[in-house]
Amino acid sequence: MSGQRTCGCGVSRRRLLGTAGAAATVTAVSACGGEPPDPQEVRRGQVIGQTTDVPVGGGTVFSHSKLVVTQPEEGDYRAFSAACTHGGCTVQEVDEVIGCLCHGSEFDVATGEVVTGPATEPLQGFTVTIDGTDIILD
Repeated sequence: MSGQRTCGCGVSRRRLLGTAGAAATVTAVSACGGEPPDPQEVRRGQVIGQTTDVPVGGGTVFSHSKLVVTQPEEGDYRAFSAACTHGGCTVQEVDEVIGCLCHGSEFDVATGEVVTGPATEPLQGFTVTIDGTDIILD
């Protein structure tokens, strides 16, 4: 036995496993950056959540829609992607800033702009309308 088994296609087991491992590593690393995804579970015109769930001066992450909705001032609602622009982690709602627990980035609740890095890009913003207590993605 030579120690080099093949699958019948001319590729050794060692080479197959090495290639598969490299592909998995590239996939995992690429998931840590890049453009934040658009909200996929909620379509424009659908309800994201309720205004009663969003505190004045803070925000709430609606995980089903991959959005964080903030209310910087009473009655003023803003929506942003819940994916941190640094590493893609889901941000958390925090008083007066939107925070990412993975690496410490913080974003302004009114604009989505970076307040504290390591993120360098703002959160992607979306427009919403209010109908009663429903927050609707435009």
